[in-house]
Amino acid sequence: MAHLVLALDVAGTPVHWVDIEKAICLHVAGRVAWELGENTVTYRGGTSRLTGLVSTVSTASIIAVRGREFRGDRSASISISRERLFARDKHICGYCGGCFPEAELTIEHVRPESRGGANTWENVVTACRSCNQRKGNRTPEQAGMPLLYLPYRPNRWEGMILRNRRILADQMEFLMAGVPTTSRLAG
Repeated sequence: MAHLVLALDVAGTPVHWVDIEKAICLHVAGRVAWELGENTVTYRGGTSRLTGLVSTVSTASIIAVRGREFRGDRSASISISRERLFARDKHICGYCGGCFPEAELTIEHVRPESRGGANTWENVVTACRSCNQRKGNRTPEQAGMPLLYLPYRPNRWEGMILRNRRILADQMEFLMAGVPTTSRLAG
């Protein structure tokens, strides 16, 4: 499986992960404003009738793209999924502090949904099945189970990290520069 290319808006805000073929098409269409990264992929095309040379198009692992669909919205929200939540929390239970495989983890609502708790990044943590059952339909204070860490909403850079499992070193270096030092991904 080939790596993905990190597509930014022209201001340098991460917007999408695109496959290499899409990145090559963006280059050919003249929509790549600039590029970064140590890793490049080159596609070879046909032979030119005019020059007799084989055409080539290269793309770096990070590209800035012109166009409406590549305008970054810094306030855009990253949707919650089990994998993203567990990655944000590093597979660590928010109550006992144990590190568990994904199969033994659950999404735990700090304030239960039945008590008005929302399904938002700020109200969910990773919990092992045992702690989730012990806490039940109570708040951490009512259950006598204080949280070991506070839930938080990942910023756009963290969200891009949480969306892709196969990030190249130069892409990770770029993304980590935008991750706050208070993020669990920074530690």
